[in-house]
Amino acid sequence: MKNYLGIINLDENDSRITELTRTRPLASIPFAGRYRIIDFILSNMTNSGIENIGIFTKNKSRSLIDHISNGRPWDLHRKRNGLRVFNFGDDDPIYDDVHNFADNLEFFKYSKQEYVILAPSYMICNINFREIMNFHEKSNNDITVVYKKVNTADKCFIDCDVLNINEYGRVESVGENIGCAKEANICMEMFLLRKDLFIELIYDSIRTGRNTKLKKSIYKSLDKLKVYSYEFTGYLSCVNSLQSYYKANMDLLNVRVNTELFYDNGPIYTKSKDESPTKYTKESQVTNSIIANGCYIEGHIENCIISRRVNINKGAYVKDCIILQNCIIGPNARLTNIIADKGAYIPKAQDLRGPESFPLVLEKQSIL
Repeated sequence: MKNYLGIINLDENDSRITELTRTRPLASIPFAGRYRIIDFILSNMTNSGIENIGIFTKNKSRSLIDHISNGRPWDLHRKRNGLRVFNFGDDDPIYDDVHNFADNLEFFKYSKQEYVILAPSYMICNINFREIMNFHEKSNNDITVVYKKVNTADKCFIDCDVLNINEYGRVESVGENIGCAKEANICMEMFLLRKDLFIELIYDSIRTGRNTKLKKSIYKSLDKLKVYSYEFTGYLSCVNSLQSYYKANMDLLNVRVNTELFYDNGPIYTKSKDESPTKYTKESQVTNSIIANGCYIEGHIENCIISRRVNINKGAYVKDCIILQNCIIGPNARLTNIIADKGAYIPKAQDLRGPESFPLVLEKQSIL
């Protein structure tokens, strides 16, 4: 599908996950031991044959740029097309993304693709865009919006957009999920449209001053444009809060979810670190956990996600935790329902427990 231009718009509101986004964008938060959140949408696009991708990011993007580098892990290191990163907008994309797009219109105008796929990074799924592309072109829609029908909207996907769809699949209005109903059509914020229409929406938003967000411009044009929906039926998680990040990681301990997310519609690629294998001692015990390379395990681990180069000392007991890279868990320490950020150090015999409904976050050097 070389006729599609991929746009990853990092306009996600991270106000409910600031513990992990103080020094990094949401897209570069570590996930599943050795991945980053942005790896999923990047892999989905490249697996679907998209060869020209632009990432519109925000400030504090050093970790993101370091991770994606020149796009080699996703076969995007090309002389023509490939991966481009736009990181010099004056406006915060949470509130204003049309000016960031307008400042870089040459990227869109000079690209040879006829269509655009606009998507965020925080919708975690493994999706085949080829099927949606065929649906969009055959239906002759102005815009196709991808959504998922869920029955857990009272607990999950809070603050996500909700599509109100008629019997023919046309989007009639868009609301917000405030958790008052179990069933909802959650908008995945993935839009397929012609490039000329995309540019026209940008111009119209700036000319009229009515919208500073592109998706709001689409929502307010539902009566003028032919906007139809496409239902995604696979696994979906929206990482827009600390609780949803914790739950999305823990879902991976389910073999069915793990297999679908990482393999069903093509593999999920990430930057290789070439670490040595993890070493397990005779005293170590590991149950139902995901452990990345480069770790040294002497303690007891149960239902955990462990990132690279983590040292868990003898007698330590770690349960229902997410431990990011370069952390050190001291001897006889006990951790339950904890998210330990990169480089956190927990000395010996510490007993730290977070509530099940809201995990406790340990920042670097937060425990001395």
